[in-house]
Amino acid sequence: MHTVEKIGGTSMSRFDEVLDTLFIGQRKQTELYNRVFVVSAYGGMTNMLLEHKKSGDPGVYERFADAQNEDAWLDALDAVLDAMRGKNAELFSGEYERQAADRFIEGRFSDVRDCMLSLQQLCTYGHFQLTEHLMKVREMLASLGEAHSAFNTVLALKKHGANARLVDLTGWNQPAPKTFQDMIKDSFDGIDLSKELVVATGYTHCSEGLMNTFDRGYSEITFAQIAATTSAREAIIHKEYHLSSADPNLVGLDNVVTIGRTNYDVADQLSNLGMEAIHPKAARTLRRAGIQLRIKNAFEPDHAGTLISQDYCSEKPCVEIIAGRKDVFGLEVFDQEMLGDVGYDIEITKLLKQLKLYVVNKDSDANSITYYASGSRKMINRAARLIEEKYPMAEVHVHNIAIVSAIGSDLKVKGILAKTVAALASADISIQAIHQSIRQVEMQCIIKEEDYDAAVAALHQALIEPENHGDVIAAA
Repeated sequence: MHTVEKIGGTSMSRFDEVLDTLFIGQRKQTELYNRVFVVSAYGGMTNMLLEHKKSGDPGVYERFADAQNEDAWLDALDAVLDAMRGKNAELFSGEYERQAADRFIEGRFSDVRDCMLSLQQLCTYGHFQLTEHLMKVREMLASLGEAHSAFNTVLALKKHGANARLVDLTGWNQPAPKTFQDMIKDSFDGIDLSKELVVATGYTHCSEGLMNTFDRGYSEITFAQIAATTSAREAIIHKEYHLSSADPNLVGLDNVVTIGRTNYDVADQLSNLGMEAIHPKAARTLRRAGIQLRIKNAFEPDHAGTLISQDYCSEKPCVEIIAGRKDVFGLEVFDQEMLGDVGYDIEITKLLKQLKLYVVNKDSDANSITYYASGSRKMINRAARLIEEKYPMAEVHVHNIAIVSAIGSDLKVKGILAKTVAALASADISIQAIHQSIRQVEMQCIIKEEDYDAAVAALHQALIEPENHGDVIAAA
C-alpha cells in the first residue's frame, strides 16, 4: 500500500515548502506513513563536493584528483562543511536540532578528511597509485551530500511529531560492501512502513559501484530499486515543474498542458533527447516490476501530475509532447567504398563510444552515414579526424544542427508528416533530415541549430494546440 517518492536537490533546497506540502502538509497520524522518501543532496552541494555539473568548475574531488596542492582540496572540503553548517542554521532555529545536525555532518567530514589524507600519504609509495582509488573517493564524497539532507529531513520530521526513520544506504563504517540489491533489501528488512515514515539516502554504497555506471545519476537508480524491492504501489518523482507538452518558455505558458498520462516508451524518447523524466535504467527497473511512475510538481501537491505506465496508449492517435535538443552535431561520413559493408557503421560506432559521444540518432544511404551525436565540439572534431585517418578515402563533414521531435504513445496520426513539413516551411525553417520509426512513438526533424526555438513553437502550434487538450491528453 506504500509509495516510494524521490525529491531532487533543487526541491530539497526549498525544504520548508516541501515540508509543508509533501512530507507533512495536512496529513494526520496514520496518513503520514506508508511512504518512503529518497532524497538528493541540497542544491549545489554535490557540485561543491565533486565538480560543477554544467561549468565543470572543480570541487573537492577534482582538486584531490589533481593532487598537486594538498591545501586546495582541504580548503575546498572545509568550504563545503561551512556551507552545510550554514544550511543547518537556515533549517533549524532550535539549538538542539541545529547542534545535532552539525555533530552528524562534522563527524562524517572528519572521517573523510582523515581517510583522504591517509590515502594521499599512502600513494607517495610507488606500490600504490592514486588513480586506482579515485572512484572510491568520488563515491565517498558524493555520499556526504545525501547523508546530510536525509539526516536533516528525519530530524525535522521528528520535530513535527512524525515517527521518522533514516535508512542510510551510504555504507558508512560498514565492514564490507554488499551487492546493490542486497544492500537495499537488508536495509528495509523489518521496517513497518505503516508506522514509520522512512527517509533514504539517494546514494547507495554497493559492491558494483553505482558511480562507475551512472555517475551522478545514481539517486534515481536507488529510488527505482527501493520501489521494486519493497513492491511499492506507485513510484513518484517530485520535480520543480510539470511534465508538459513543450517548454513553456518557447511556446507560451498559456499554450502548454500537463501530460496527464503516457507510457515508458515516451519517457525513454525524452531521455534520448536529454530531457529525462527518469533515468532509462531506473525506468527499466520499474517496468519489469510492474510499477507505475508518477511525475509531480513538488510545489503543486494537489495536482495529479503525469502517470507513466507500461501499457498505456492514448485513446486516439495524437502528439503529446514537442521536445528536442540543441547540443547535437551531425557527423556526416561519405565513402563510395561503404556500399554493402556494415563494418563502417560498427567501427565508427565503437569509436564514438570510446570518445564518450552520445549518439542520439543516425541515418544512412548507399554510401554515407550521418551520426547525430551529443558532446563537445572538441571531441566531435577529434572523432572526425580519427575517422578520416581510419578511412583515407572518406569525406567527413561536421554540421551544427538541432533535433526537434514530436512524441506520443500512439503517433499514428494521419497526415502528421505533411503537417510537420508544412508547419516548418511556414516558419521558414528548412528540414535537413527527418526520421519516423515503425514503432510510431516519435518523429524527429533535423534542422539548423539557430532554428530550434522557432521550430518547437511552430510544431507545438500545428500539432498540439489546434486540438482540444481535454480530449487529446487524458487526465491521470
